[in-house]
Formats: sequence, C-alpha cells, structure tokens
Amino acid sequence: MIAGIELGLIYAVMALGVYLTFRVLDFPDLTVDQSFTTGAATAAMIILGGGSPWLGTIAGFFAGALAGLITGLLHTKAHINGLLAGILTMTALYSINLRVMDGKANLALLREDTVFTPLRDAGLQGSVVGVLLLLAGVLLVKVVLDWFLYTDAGLAMQATGDNPDMIRSFGVNTDNQKILGLCLSNGMVGLSGALVAQYQGFADIGMGIGLIVVGLASVILGQGIFGTRTVVIATAAVIFGSVLYRLVITAALQLGLNPSDMKLISAVLVVIALVLPQLTFFKRWNARRKDREARKVQTDVEPGAGTPATVGGRTGEGR
Repeated sequence: MIAGIELGLIYAVMALGVYLTFRVLDFPDLTVDQSFTTGAATAAMIILGGGSPWLGTIAGFFAGALAGLITGLLHTKAHINGLLAGILTMTALYSINLRVMDGKANLALLREDTVFTPLRDAGLQGSVVGVLLLLAGVLLVKVVLDWFLYTDAGLAMQATGDNPDMIRSFGVNTDNQKILGLCLSNGMVGLSGALVAQYQGFADIGMGIGLIVVGLASVILGQGIFGTRTVVIATAAVIFGSVLYRLVITAALQLGLNPSDMKLISAVLVVIALVLPQLTFFKRWNARRKDREARKVQTDVEPGAGTPATVGGRTGEGR
C-alpha cells in the first residue's frame, strides 16, 4: 500500500494539471495522454545521456508545456475545436515521442541515477518517511498553483473558464489565458511523467495512453468528497482523489485482478464518481455540507455590512 500511496502522490501532479484545464478553464484537453509520455521520454533520454536527473525532470516539465502550447495555438489561432486540437496534438506526439526515445518503445533506467536514488540508497523509498517527503513535494506544487490562481493572471484564467464573454469585456485576452493554462497544465503533466519514469525505472511509449481518465477520476473522486468551495480545498481534494484512486487500483491488483483490466476499472471508477452524487444520500449530504458552508460565510459577515468581510477570490462553485 505504501507504494500505491507514493505513486498516487506522484500522479497527483498530473491530476492537478488536469484540474487546471478540466475545472478551471473548462477545456477538454486530450493532450495529456501523450504529454505525460513526452515528459517521461525527455527525462529518460537526458538521464541515459549522462545528464542530471534534476535537469531531466525540469526538461520534462518544459517538454510537456511545449505540447500544451501547440494545442493552445491550434485552438486559439487556427480556430480548431478544443477537443479536436488536443486529439491532433496527441496523435502527432506519439511519433515525436518515438523520435525522442531514439525509435525505441521502452527505455530502462534501472541502473541509472534518478531523483529517487538518494531515497532508495537511504532505505526510505517505500517507507512512511518516503511518503512524507513526496507529500511535501506535492504540497509545494499545490501551494504554487494555489498562489498563481489567486494572482491577477490566475483570476483572469478562472474567469475565462467561467464566463469568457464577460472577462473579454474587461479587456482580457482569453486566447492568451487559454494558451497559458494549457502550457501550465501539460507542464505539470510532463513533470509527473518524468517523475513516474524515474520512480518505476523505465519510460514506455504507451505509458500515457488513457491517462486522461486517471486524471478525471482523481479530480472527480476527490472533489466529490471534499467539494470545491475554494481553490485551496479543490486542489487538496484532487491530491486526495489521486491517492485514493491509486489505492483502489493497488487493492484490485492484490485481489488478483488482471493488470490488463486496469483501464476498465479506471472507467468504472469515473462512472461511479459521476453517478454517486446523483443518489439521494449524497444529495442530502451535499445539501447539509452547503448549509454548513453558508452558515460559516454568515459568521464572516461584518455587523451591518450585509456582505462578507473578505472575498478571497473566486472559489469555483458549480465547476
């Protein structure tokens, strides 16, 4: 189970990227399925070439961001439907990733130094201490993302996903916001790919296939439990959802299910996460939660003011 938690935390970086496009920008980005592999392949080639694993990890982020940039330009400048733009980029990236990997479908990193080598040498990988160190790293990514979403650029990006016509009336270039969001999202996905490749000891051309379902499962599962009242809560929910998803997969494997069934299990988890909120029990539970949140907001209202004392930025309700 420890290994499942560690993988869940690493994949949480990818899930945060999916959250950025799926929830914040309201953009159906399928680039994720190959930008993940792009980050993994880039990091693996740099490490195999004798480069620093940290340099490879950073390069994985920028390689993923470049993939997001291509999707953004196809959508905003070439006026291609967002879903189709992601599919086109994803399709092209498969061939590009093969070229990055020097024509090989799999690159082994088992005998190479990676960012996890110090943990493995110290006997911390697969331990509680290792989990806490990974959690600290993921929380750092979360804090940076939370901070960004509360900046002027981040608030403009959130408004672009909520009401693009309104934010355009304030002089914001929504095309630039979409491009920036796609770059950041796929950059985090590429970063996650680079880390997963180093953690598992290999980069494979098919490791990102179907990953968008994993990201959506993490987002939907986590936010279905914790809600989305604020950005801080929403991103924390995504991390929890990623760990929960990976634990379910680990448990399924330990029960003897065939690894080839994992894609089916992922799809079923997403369906369950989408259907459960429609059940009477969950509707009542959500109603009670919203009622508690409303009472909490009322306690923050200044006497006689009629409005909350502080706003704290857009929270993302209903998204």
